[in-house]
Amino acid sequence: MEHSGGGARSMGQSSMTAVLDQFSHEADDVLVERVLNALVTRGVLTVQALERGRRAAVESGERHDRALNKLGLVPDTALAEAWSAVTGLRIVTIDDYPEEALLTETLPVPFLDHAKAMPIRVDGETLHLAMVDPLDRFTPAAIEEKASLTVIPFLARPGDFAAAFARLYHSSADQGDIEQGLDVGSGLYLDVERLRDLASDAPVIRIVNRLIDQAIERKASDLHISGTRTGVRIRYRIDGILQDAETPPAHLHAAIISRLKIMAGLDIAERRLPQDGRMRVPWRGREIDLRVSTMPHLNGEGAVLRVLDRSNIRLDFEDLGLSPLLIGLLRHVLSQTHGLLLVTGPTGSGKTTTLYAALEAIASPELNVVTVEDPIEYQLGGVNQIQVNRKIGLDFASTLRAVLRQDPDVIMVGEIRDGETAAVANQAALTGHLVLATLHTNNALAALPRLIDMGVEPYLLASTVRASMAQRLARRLCQSCREPQPITPFFQDLWGSRLKSEFCFHSVGCASCGGLGHAGRVAIAEFMPMTASFRSHLLRQADETTLSREAQSEGFETMLDDGLAKVAAGLIGMDELVRIIGSM
Repeated sequence: MEHSGGGARSMGQSSMTAVLDQFSHEADDVLVERVLNALVTRGVLTVQALERGRRAAVESGERHDRALNKLGLVPDTALAEAWSAVTGLRIVTIDDYPEEALLTETLPVPFLDHAKAMPIRVDGETLHLAMVDPLDRFTPAAIEEKASLTVIPFLARPGDFAAAFARLYHSSADQGDIEQGLDVGSGLYLDVERLRDLASDAPVIRIVNRLIDQAIERKASDLHISGTRTGVRIRYRIDGILQDAETPPAHLHAAIISRLKIMAGLDIAERRLPQDGRMRVPWRGREIDLRVSTMPHLNGEGAVLRVLDRSNIRLDFEDLGLSPLLIGLLRHVLSQTHGLLLVTGPTGSGKTTTLYAALEAIASPELNVVTVEDPIEYQLGGVNQIQVNRKIGLDFASTLRAVLRQDPDVIMVGEIRDGETAAVANQAALTGHLVLATLHTNNALAALPRLIDMGVEPYLLASTVRASMAQRLARRLCQSCREPQPITPFFQDLWGSRLKSEFCFHSVGCASCGGLGHAGRVAIAEFMPMTASFRSHLLRQADETTLSREAQSEGFETMLDDGLAKVAAGLIGMDELVRIIGSM
């Protein structure tokens, strides 16, 4: 179990009474104020956010710390650490929860659910109790009386507690509720009306809501739900890596997918074809957009939910982790009145986020900024965003042609996928518009030959392209627990003089990062401005190899160079750099 707070003492030999004696002389509101002050001191909470939370607490009648948490202003982990520092209670980790429910004959499940408390270990005459509310004196005392055991309290994060409680206590109840109306062997061939009814049952609704809540709580970018031969597999993509999670009962697979379809406005009767939809859910005082995609698999339908939480996105070049030199070059291109800026990279490399940050940097009432996207990821203020719809013939090329008749100043093209879109985008850049677009290539240099392959004439590219940028997203090392280590001889031999330091950092794992060793992501990027030399090579239809030699002669810094600089600065680990871009 985690321990947080410099003054926190060991709870191994302390009973509930001893813990309460430590701070029983202080009123609850005084303890809450100490927690709020700790959050402000640690930089988790700003004074402005604190005042906003206070107003919300007064309006709702809730305790101030709970109001801040529900508004999303204070994460579960940060709040738990603050309470741990104030009370001395240790924090329960996911691994501390038991495999099976304890004392089920003694402690009623509805009581534990209402109290947000759960026994996690019985050691002789001692009961370890996980509690969400550290100020709840009644529940531990009642359990001591009921179970005739000495209770030692521990502090539980709400999200972890909810997941463990659902696994231990809800699964059997849910199974009983659903099995009354479900033929387990019927699989995908359930009657549609019956499936619709099952998807609307309370147990299925609870499970789906819990999955979505956990995805948002853990700051996952995607939630994956897929069937296996033996059950259901749930995974969250956190900082670009898929992680397995608690799985619901296997027989609820079809009902869970149907529930998601209903929420996203999809056809639950269609299980043979892929479907796409969107939904918006309220979460702690704000609304979260979810993009839903379903796909028929061998073992039943699968679904992927893209979590679009604007509060987790910082549309600022510095927050994205771009280097000062690259930001300067990028701002210079964005100051132009016309031309084409290309941002390249594979799916999930943050290209759209970078372009959104660029639009935020240049958007103003004096400019008509228009985007053509598929799909629209986030809604931007002061920007006219258009959603492509191929079903009705509204593709990128036709939409771009129509946009050019709307007197735009700046146009963002979500993706150049074909020669027609590439030609229209170049024509727009040539006729006095600043065009920002994404393209799928491995590096910045490959963007130009790629457009030529699509049929764009080299002389057009020489006139329109202002710069090409490529990027990847790497997991950022937790700054609280990173440790230095010497760079191994293998990397010293591999990269030699390109290394920026003889030392790098690696992740260890702590309470701040949930034991993962990483917290958030940072962009690794390269930027190739269009120079006179590059224009001349383009007009001669030079290949990528020739362009690469020319770039090296002009001192072009690659993604590897940027990545090694971030390794030396302790932002990412060497193993993460290799995972993202290889040895190059």
